[in-house]
Amino acid sequence: MTLADYLSETFVRNALIAATLVAVTAGLIGPIVIMRDLAFAVHGTAELAFTGAAAGLVAADDPILGALLGSLVVATAIGLLGNRERERNSAIGVILAFGLGVGVYLLSLYRGFATAATNILFGQIFGVSPGQIFLLSAIAVGVLVVMAILYRPLLFASVDPELAAARGVPTRLVGLLFVYVLALTVTEAAQIVGTLLVLSLAITPAAAATRLSARTPVVIIVSIAFALIAADGGLLLSLIHSEVKASVFISGISFALYVLARVAARWLRPALEARRRLATSPSQAADVAG
Repeated sequence: MTLADYLSETFVRNALIAATLVAVTAGLIGPIVIMRDLAFAVHGTAELAFTGAAAGLVAADDPILGALLGSLVVATAIGLLGNRERERNSAIGVILAFGLGVGVYLLSLYRGFATAATNILFGQIFGVSPGQIFLLSAIAVGVLVVMAILYRPLLFASVDPELAAARGVPTRLVGLLFVYVLALTVTEAAQIVGTLLVLSLAITPAAAATRLSARTPVVIIVSIAFALIAADGGLLLSLIHSEVKASVFISGISFALYVLARVAARWLRPALEARRRLATSPSQAADVAG
């Protein structure tokens, strides 16, 4: 079959819609994740989506709903157990170790086919159903709305949390709400690339974008563009080379974009350093709050 033949198939169109939804949301939150140093939280939440999927299979034969509910529980635990960076990472490590053990145990109780749960680990983009498309769309809209509401206080709290707290920003609540958004986005991305490769959409495009600009709005736009190129491009390449999973191409394209961004940053570095100094100054943080 040619690429045009594949694109006429409903399951391929569903996969492209799902990949686009995930890329937009992952690219949107990625720069804030990097700014708040939450990469390990992304990893922990992604891995524990497997535990939620296993619980969903045992309780209701629904791994997707289980993964979503499990991610919210994990987000609450991360938000409440660790406010400072060191405490947060330690809490994530403890929860991750315990949660993976629970996931393996729950999977041993399931008497049906465990493919639906293991797909959470490795991704199964071409198996996305219309119902899952609806769920992914609802998550994407919710993430966009919440991020639009939280953008200014979240950015202020990320740039200078102490000044933000002094100016009356509820930094702990804002941080907890963002962790919820992060958990939902990571679980959504796991449907495409799997939990083991979720960093390729939630972190790598944003890391590449930060190499090219110091302005947060620009970084977010570039991050979304890179995530779209990786997700949709990887999906199309997997149709041409059907022996390779889409997640492999997606992670490969993301990494290639990151390498190219690092090379391009050599010529942009002087201007970027000047902009970063301005963007991270207390006066700039105050302007964000104002």
